[in-house]
Amino acid sequence: MANKKVPQTLKGFRDFLPEQVKLRRQVVNLLEQTFSLYGFEPMETPALEYAELLLNKYGAEADKLVYSFEDRGGRQIALKYDITVPTARVISQYKDQLPFPFRRYQIQPVWRAEKPQAGRFREFLQCDIDIFGTASYLAEAEIMTVTAACLANLGLKDYKILINDRSILFELMSKSQIESERQLAVIRTLDKLDKKSQEEVEKELSDLGLKNDQISALFDNLDSATPSAELKAVIGAAIALGIPEEKIVFTPTLSRGLDYYTGTIFEVKLDGYSAGSVAGGGRYDQLIEDLSGVEMPAVGLSFGFDRLIEAISQLNIETEKETVNNVLVTIFDDDLISASLKTAKSLRQAVISCEVYPDPTAKLERQLKYADKKGFQYVIIIGPEEVKQNQVVLKNLISGEQTTLSIDDVIKKLTS
Repeated sequence: MANKKVPQTLKGFRDFLPEQVKLRRQVVNLLEQTFSLYGFEPMETPALEYAELLLNKYGAEADKLVYSFEDRGGRQIALKYDITVPTARVISQYKDQLPFPFRRYQIQPVWRAEKPQAGRFREFLQCDIDIFGTASYLAEAEIMTVTAACLANLGLKDYKILINDRSILFELMSKSQIESERQLAVIRTLDKLDKKSQEEVEKELSDLGLKNDQISALFDNLDSATPSAELKAVIGAAIALGIPEEKIVFTPTLSRGLDYYTGTIFEVKLDGYSAGSVAGGGRYDQLIEDLSGVEMPAVGLSFGFDRLIEAISQLNIETEKETVNNVLVTIFDDDLISASLKTAKSLRQAVISCEVYPDPTAKLERQLKYADKKGFQYVIIIGPEEVKQNQVVLKNLISGEQTTLSIDDVIKKLTS
């Protein structure tokens, strides 16, 4: 028989092996604990939405990345591109059941049909925090503060929060004689400044139809821009809440490419991590009203979960190891299977994580190699002599120490 080709994942999609899953869950747990500490509550939305909900919300370029199709019922549906727009639907749909101002966090996968590259995938986990129902600058400050706390708790302490105000951008574009109908396209182009040179961005602006004097005036005005009064209030409150002043950087060229932002916008960069920002967001006061006619100011931020994981690995951030595989209960031979099973039962009743080696024909040496490869701290060996004495051999694979104990004493030792 000819060798079959080994099946592969779709391009832009990934499998996660146990050690990767453990790290991802650890990061999720730390994020959730931090979100809860700041009063944010969990929420979830489905993978699929009506296509009309998602399209024409992010901008023409982003619309091309939405996975949309017709289902068997003839409905036009789409996989969610982000969490913000589906959440806006929830807020308008359940507004009478929620307390406002409403703080929520959401950690779920999203899908984008874009070209896979470093830090970018077609399916990835997104972590959002939002505050709905208040236009106060304190909401922005709270979003920034919980973001800084999450980074600190993950060990990512060398960060900068870049901050700007969309109103500043629109004002500067008007001052540069850029027509209103071109301004959103200009913002989407300026958003590429962190990936492209100014010359490349200027070329794209020219391709949009801007004249050379408009482009020159725009960059001159950006260079001389100062924070608005609203932005100063946001920054002042964030500092009062504990973010070091040097961590917050006014960045007039920051634009955020999505069309729905209306005011304050921010991105988070990590020193030493070059793949891009690890979080971004801002105020979007009109999105829910556009969806439902319900006036609802909102501000939020989304973490790029996969970029956080990548940054933790690249920057060699120490993470706490999960001790799931604590004890391997070996099987001496067929005649002593019941003794091993009884021991495992006792350990699990004492809430001690353990695994029974599932092949009684395997030699003890093979079982010990398995335990070492999988990272068990302890193995339990039960031979004929141990069965007679109602004891077991407990071996510490880290220290090499080996002792013969009753199962009760083993439980006491492992739970002390």
